[in-house]
Amino acid sequence: MYFSVIIPTYNRRPILEHCLRALAQQQPGPYLGYEVVVVDDGSSDGTVEWLQTNPVGLPNLKLLCQEHRGPAAARNLGFRHAQGSVIIFIDSDLVVVEHFLASHAQMLQQQGVTGDPNHAHEGKVFTYGRVINTSNFQDPRSEPFKPTDFSAAFFATGNVAIARHWLQLAAETSAGPFDERFQLYGWEDLELGVRLKRLGLKLVKCPQAAGYHWHPPFELKQIPSLIERERQRGRMGILFYQKHPTWEVRLMIQMTPLHQLLWGVLSLGGWLNEKRVEPLLRWLIEQGRPQLALELCRVFFLNWYNVLAVYEGYREMKERNNGIHSA
Repeated sequence: MYFSVIIPTYNRRPILEHCLRALAQQQPGPYLGYEVVVVDDGSSDGTVEWLQTNPVGLPNLKLLCQEHRGPAAARNLGFRHAQGSVIIFIDSDLVVVEHFLASHAQMLQQQGVTGDPNHAHEGKVFTYGRVINTSNFQDPRSEPFKPTDFSAAFFATGNVAIARHWLQLAAETSAGPFDERFQLYGWEDLELGVRLKRLGLKLVKCPQAAGYHWHPPFELKQIPSLIERERQRGRMGILFYQKHPTWEVRLMIQMTPLHQLLWGVLSLGGWLNEKRVEPLLRWLIEQGRPQLALELCRVFFLNWYNVLAVYEGYREMKERNNGIHSA
């Protein structure tokens, strides 16, 4: 099998360098080779100019550029130009282990996937590698796996390998497998996962293919962008639900009375907002506990903002639908 590693990126040059250097150090394994397809999504931090020099020495580095349209469009562009029979999606802030590609290849082969286009229907599986969150920029791969790193997602593009054939079958348009209407934060990969599940594909976990997802240590100045991200995720959740109006999707996007009650109680109906908990968060950060401070943000107000955005988007959807029907 020949891999195409597709990486969308937007203003992440420093960690992208770590990401690409790790891919340049891959050990051989039961695969024929690999290319790395980086899709710049309109970066303004010099990413393109830096990549044009190929400073990490990847022999098969392909650079594609687009205006800022979001990761769904970026991954589709990468997919259209990829040469691999097996596609690997990772994020540009993921630093993988040396046996990353070999581990994915071994697990796929064990499941009957060879990547041979003449046997495209073999092995209705994809592999999902372990993702470990870390804020250690200098040595991200030193972080141990934590219970909070567990993910129950069926298809998440942080670290996944899948035969090209299944993505082609799941594609709804000629643009590619991802729905490009997901231009804000969230859900474009899980929505594709719903379509892949309907094709009968199964997830096979491959913890040996580990990647370390770097993010900067939590600081109070990040709160406005975190709130905005939750609002975007709520609005994109409604698009997800419009496409797949099932109870399973309602649970995923937190559009249930249970989620309203849970996050409403924990946030005291929104009273425990970012301003009221700021002293506690600042104290935790000063004590060297930024991750705990971030988790409390999620408990006290971030999930509440998400639920509010979901139901606001749902009301707008119903109003639009009623307008169409009355017209």
